[in-house]
Amino acid sequence: MFCSYLRDVSISERRRHHRRHSSRRTQEQRRSETQTRLLDATAGALADLGWAGLSTTEVSRRAGVSRGAQQHHYPTKMVLVAAALEHLLDKLRDEYHEAYDSLPDEDRNVSGALDLFWHTLRQPPAMALLELALAGRTDETLRDLSADLSERVVQIVKEVFHELFPETLPEDLLDTAIRALFALLVGLSLQNSLDHDAHGHQAAVMTQLKLFATLLISKNVSSAQADKGAL
Repeated sequence: MFCSYLRDVSISERRRHHRRHSSRRTQEQRRSETQTRLLDATAGALADLGWAGLSTTEVSRRAGVSRGAQQHHYPTKMVLVAAALEHLLDKLRDEYHEAYDSLPDEDRNVSGALDLFWHTLRQPPAMALLELALAGRTDETLRDLSADLSERVVQIVKEVFHELFPETLPEDLLDTAIRALFALLVGLSLQNSLDHDAHGHQAAVMTQLKLFATLLISKNVSSAQADKGAL
């Protein structure tokens, strides 16, 4: 009888533990899902409405959550925007890697990487980043965040380049090249948002940019291989 009692207690404890664990897991999942909806809605509102049109009311409406729930997770607009930016950068990086890996073998090169980067910068998520960067020029409350955002993007592009094309450029040249590339493509994406390249000028710039990048990378790869052979 005593063994039967212990067995029943043990079963009861396991059931209570399972219910507590399941409840906690479900609550954590709901919290994560709500935050993801809020962050995606913030990025979407930025892309569609710009910084001037962004409001926590609009974000809550798009996310399908109450204002109280939004404020519980992100008490202020700036906290919400900062979290949305980090979420968006991580998402863009993951999507870029997936898209590059899905390219045909013959397109997994510098030219293909630039084409994909240019495509990414013209999509709504990247345009949301551009909207925020531009707003920081005249909005004191956004200036530091916008400056940090630009630097963060440059560092991510450098990291992705290292991952895709390791040891093809010396570090000092790579840093300057990435910053120049980023500045050029941001300017092109701004033009594209106005005219959608109606006259083909942006496509012409991209053609020349890919030729130059391919020559630059090939030259440095050849030099590196020659140096190794000499050793």
